[in-house]
Amino acid sequence: MKKDIHPQYKVVKATCTSCGAEHEFGSTAEKISLDVCSNCHAFYTGDRSTVKARGRVERFNKILEKSKNTAK
Repeated sequence: MKKDIHPQYKVVKATCTSCGAEHEFGSTAEKISLDVCSNCHAFYTGDRSTVKARGRVERFNKILEKSKNTAK
């Protein structure tokens, strides 16, 4: 078997973009960012209000806006 072909597994701090909380996970990635974590997710907090969408959803909405403006 080949030696040293597997990536290094280490403890990484993941940051929540909604509330700013940091969590530690084991991963091969350098940096992890979460859209929603257990501190701010409605299921865990019992809060029925929706969390403001960030990240990929915002990016999609911006692209959708641009496509609507250019289609006219």
